[in-house]
Amino acid sequence: MTETPLADPIGLEVFSNRLLTITEDMGNTLVRSSFSSNIKERRDCSVALFDAGGRLVAQASHIPLHLGSLLGGVQAVLAEVGLDGLHDGDAFICNDPYLAGGTHLPDIAIVTPVFCDGVPSFFTANIGHHSDVGGVVPGSISGQSTSVFEEGIRIPLTRIKAAGEINQGLLRLIAHNSRDPVERDLDLRVQIATNDQGAAMVRDLVQRLGADAVASSIDDLLAYTRRRLQTRIAAVPDGRASHTAWLDDDGRGGEPVPIVATVRIAGNHLGLDFTGTGPEARGAMNVPESALRATAYYAVKTVFDPDLPPNSGLFDAVTITAPDGCLVNPRHPAAVGARSITCNKVARAILGAFADLLPADQALSAGQDIVPVIVFSGQRRKHDGPFVYLESLGGGGPATATEDGMDAIHVHMTNSSNLPVEALEYEYPLLVEEYALVADSGGAGTHRGGLGLAREIRARTDGVVFSARSDGHVRPAPGARGGQPGRMARLIRNPGTDQAEDLSSKTAGLHLLAGERIRIETPGGGGLGPPEHRDAAALARDIADGKVSTAEG
Repeated sequence: MTETPLADPIGLEVFSNRLLTITEDMGNTLVRSSFSSNIKERRDCSVALFDAGGRLVAQASHIPLHLGSLLGGVQAVLAEVGLDGLHDGDAFICNDPYLAGGTHLPDIAIVTPVFCDGVPSFFTANIGHHSDVGGVVPGSISGQSTSVFEEGIRIPLTRIKAAGEINQGLLRLIAHNSRDPVERDLDLRVQIATNDQGAAMVRDLVQRLGADAVASSIDDLLAYTRRRLQTRIAAVPDGRASHTAWLDDDGRGGEPVPIVATVRIAGNHLGLDFTGTGPEARGAMNVPESALRATAYYAVKTVFDPDLPPNSGLFDAVTITAPDGCLVNPRHPAAVGARSITCNKVARAILGAFADLLPADQALSAGQDIVPVIVFSGQRRKHDGPFVYLESLGGGGPATATEDGMDAIHVHMTNSSNLPVEALEYEYPLLVEEYALVADSGGAGTHRGGLGLAREIRARTDGVVFSARSDGHVRPAPGARGGQPGRMARLIRNPGTDQAEDLSSKTAGLHLLAGERIRIETPGGGGLGPPEHRDAAALARDIADGKVSTAEG
């Protein structure tokens, strides 16, 4: 079958960048205008543009995992309202993983139809990770939660704005189901306004180029992306390979849980099968279908073509299969709050399977592959209301066939920034005692694994509540091709004192007194290649920089 010729490639590239400019401008607006440190400082948010058929047209380079909720929200609008039920001036809100394609409840999506010449032609969409949406613990997420009902307010697809007017009652309802209602209210208003700004830019593009030209260019862009990925897949010999990654537990203790990914390449098509993965978790480690899709697409893009345009064209060449009722395809009402940890391990499993099918120069060890999260809450320094501070932390990146792993880096599905110490201490009654790399945490190898980081925080007032969701405390990040594993994670209360206590990786609701400290050390990445083949000058630099304590380390 002969493929239809595409438009001029230079013109297509220019058009693609015009779309990305719209999403990047939306993202900048969302970050700069928000009030919570989690969005304005840490950039834990994402934006995207979809066409009227629900196809992803462009996504800004923010959080890969958020693609799941963005897709799910738009698909919920089309399924529940339909194009005929939309009106200019509408906006919709949702977060529920079972009712509206979300991935977990703190990620609240806003979806806005864009009318061009009176016809719904596009959707602007964005997500903000809100630091608290209710639930049994501050921050709304505990690895120990046993049901989605424990994780905060569930928002099915609901019209938050009609005829240009925000539903104030609904906004208040959502905000006051949070421990910080003022922050929720303000950030949600910013999300709604961000979509409106993007809609204006889309209408300007259509006015400049014409609706037919824009529609045709989108078709060509998605077809180009599909063909480009299929060409990359077809260049790899047909084959099948499996790999197993492990969670320390299912959120409530017990034995490690397997995540099995099987990759099948046949011609220009790729299949990902998760048969053999452990059963639905008792705790909050489960991965909704939308989050699994986002993880799979991320891994495929990473392996075959990192520069592939971010749109629906890449979905057509990939088939995803997961048994019903397993860890990565749970049944309602399974808890899903800590799904990001599992998603990062899913990425590890997929990339590990690809390692047996790809050339040696594309080899990759495992990185930290969790991105743990710490949460502190209590009263603000000026006692003018509650606060919820959360932060996802970097760790050791994977070593490659040519490079050491990056130190203290987010991996895979999470891509937020750190919260500067100055901002943390200014806003909250907390003191950062140490923020440093963990020496000797990267696995030894011809190329060393990246180093984990240590974050040690002191409570300055009584009544601060601490929770964490982490992993990699039982099994380290494995090395590859003779490389050594990285160091495991640690979570310690009052380190260096006679009251020092090793904490569970899923600690929740721990009350601290003034002066008490929490220290987390994130995992290091695995090394790649035999350590004895490491370049002597590189090892000397590591020792001089304090990254490795001895020549043997």
